[in-house]
Amino acid sequence: MVLSWTKGRVFRRCRKGKELNSGGDLEIEIAIPTHFRCPVTLDLMKDPVTLSTGITYDRDSIEKWVEAGNHTCPVTKTELTTFDMIPNHAIRRMIQDWCVQHRSHGIERIPTPRIPVTPYEVTDTCTKILSAAQHGDDNKCVELVRKIKSWGRESERNKRCVVGNGAPLALANAFEVFSRGVVEKNAVVLEEILGVMTWMRPLSEEARNVLGAMSSISTMVWFLNKQVQSAALLIKEMNVEALVKVEGVFEALVNVIKNKDHVGGGATKACLSTIFRMVSAKNIGVVFSERFVELGLVSVLLEEVLVDAERGVCEKALGVLDCVCDCKQGVEMAKANALTLPLVIKKLLRVSELSSSFAVSILWKVCGKTEEGVLIEALQVGVFQKLLVLLQVGCGESTKEKATELLRLLNGYRSKAECVDSSLDFKHLKNPSN
Repeated sequence: MVLSWTKGRVFRRCRKGKELNSGGDLEIEIAIPTHFRCPVTLDLMKDPVTLSTGITYDRDSIEKWVEAGNHTCPVTKTELTTFDMIPNHAIRRMIQDWCVQHRSHGIERIPTPRIPVTPYEVTDTCTKILSAAQHGDDNKCVELVRKIKSWGRESERNKRCVVGNGAPLALANAFEVFSRGVVEKNAVVLEEILGVMTWMRPLSEEARNVLGAMSSISTMVWFLNKQVQSAALLIKEMNVEALVKVEGVFEALVNVIKNKDHVGGGATKACLSTIFRMVSAKNIGVVFSERFVELGLVSVLLEEVLVDAERGVCEKALGVLDCVCDCKQGVEMAKANALTLPLVIKKLLRVSELSSSFAVSILWKVCGKTEEGVLIEALQVGVFQKLLVLLQVGCGESTKEKATELLRLLNGYRSKAECVDSSLDFKHLKNPSN
């Protein structure tokens, strides 16, 4: 039932004469009519819908209520015999009129909501996409994929409906079909599919298996070499065993990191995550590390990534560098690079607990049982003080053991090193290539 209200109920005028510099200004607080508020969130409804119980809610909040496993009306507590949600156009128009009346107070008119996509529309479109792919009709497939893209842009509710009604698997199958042909010829439709699938992550196991076919991964690597961010995001979803069988995947991953400023932070993080899974793989991770070292990954991480990396990138880069230092070539490259000690020590206690644990592990591998010069250099950069602080603030057991061992090793060289304050500013460090 639509209740009426008076101007006095809508406005509450509070005189602030003595408190405000102007002395005569009035501060107006807008009170939202109760029947314009969603009973669940108490916020102004933007897309009011009515349940079978006759109670009106905002669509987004009641859908979340139902998706959480609730089968009753939040207000009446009555068991819902149907989950149909009927748009309440009358209330929605009244809310819009009310917003217009009070726009002078900064209230924006709620937009007329679009009719949300239905499961039938999603499944029907997926069927048509598969049919177009089987017939090699790339133009029709692009049209249908863009329809799914537009649905996803409209609302989170639409995204959930699209993902929950088979779209990821259908798109993965279509991508695999077009990947069998000439990639350059099918580049438009393939890139459209990749772009849409990025917001469907994490993919279902079925979709991952289809997308994990050699032809599909090879196509994603082709796009990765073209610096397409969506390819990096989806390659992250693939199994390591499938990835390493594809020619050029190592080079493509390193190239994206080299071109991080052009590709974007999302692609850089995704590629670092993928590399980390490869180099940390049980039994075969060292072999992959050796391949990445040959491609110059150690220098890329130190000279192009870690110098000014934000937290997420820094954690992943240090994790990769830690794993790479498990192989002989990797630790030798780290020792040979002038930036290794100052950069890694700089990250101690400055980024996150995870970054600190990786940094200690790297230092333990680089400094352990090594020549005197490296140990003295580490002391001069302030590692001793930082390790002491790390032990005081607390860390994981493995990190604690490595830090303690490093302190014992370094302690014998303290008299030979002119130690500097651990708060030394390293902002002067620049990329050697600059």
